[in-house]
Amino acid sequence: MAHSYAPTAPGPAAPGPAAPGDVRAAASKVPVVDGWFWVVKVLTTGMGETLSDFLAKTFDPVLAVAAAGLLLALTLVVQLRTRRCVPGLYWAVVVLVSVFGTMVADVAHVALGVPYVLSAGALAAALAGLFLLWHLVEGSLAIDRVTGLRRELFYWAAVLLTFALGTALGDLTAATLDLGYLVAGLGFAVLIAVPAVAARARWVGPVAGFWWAYVLTRPLGASFADWLGVGADRGGIGLGTGPVSLALAVLMAVALALSARTRRRTAGLVAH
Repeated sequence: MAHSYAPTAPGPAAPGPAAPGDVRAAASKVPVVDGWFWVVKVLTTGMGETLSDFLAKTFDPVLAVAAAGLLLALTLVVQLRTRRCVPGLYWAVVVLVSVFGTMVADVAHVALGVPYVLSAGALAAALAGLFLLWHLVEGSLAIDRVTGLRRELFYWAAVLLTFALGTALGDLTAATLDLGYLVAGLGFAVLIAVPAVAARARWVGPVAGFWWAYVLTRPLGASFADWLGVGADRGGIGLGTGPVSLALAVLMAVALALSARTRRRTAGLVAH
């Protein structure tokens, strides 16, 4: 069965990489990639951005980073020990990767003074090296084959690097290039459509299209979330990082519920 990972227009009717009965998709520890997958992914990136800012300003930053790292490690262990895909658990890990990754990126820039252009270049090289190693060891970067501990470790290492790279790209665009959060978000919204168009035209493969989109969802969601949350002095509209984080969490819960209902309906149609 052919699988497509390129981003599709968000919505319940968007095609996924496999039908519910596909054995390989069922065995993978990654949820089926359909329109709802990308909706939830963008929401997690936005929530991770604003929630990390809220926690760092509400509590001691060192304790906030340590607590986020510990919670991420514990949740990831649970994810690795499960034998099947549990969407709620999977997305909890993604949110914590987003929160912790944002905190680490902020520490690297603010505390250590690492320029965003340098961190973005280093992270891009690290991600390319990881993809090369993953492909050499496993023979494929396809996410419908994320089965077994080694492949899943490769996958989560890639997810962590994509979030870190996306954070650096978003801050580089909004802050260093001084485009602002709204303009940066609109720019990334255009760029994220590139792999979808390229995949339909068969210019890139589905796996490359998936990872391209996965990287860009981070600065896309984070840019719009920052624009909503931060004050006018930083180019935002000032709704507050706490309220924006809560609103995004509610939207994510709704999207997950709708995604589960869509899967049940599709499974029922297949069964009949």
